[in-house]
Amino acid sequence: MAEAQRITVNEVKKRMDAKEKFVFIDTRNPQAWAESDTMLPGAMRFDKVKEKLQSIPKDKPVVTYCT
Repeated sequence: MAEAQRITVNEVKKRMDAKEKFVFIDTRNPQAWAESDTMLPGAMRFDKVKEKLQSIPKDKPVVTYCT
């Protein structure tokens, strides 16, 4: 398993502009998520990861974030 690395928003944007695909996991608690105006389309909520674990692609970098 690869070691976790920090990545900046600018680096993610640069790599996305280069057509790299990511899996985004929003690590905010359900209340903070529900109250937020900022959500990445397609991001998986952390509290749902366990039930969707088998569907997370193993060939894409996983980026966890909170706001």
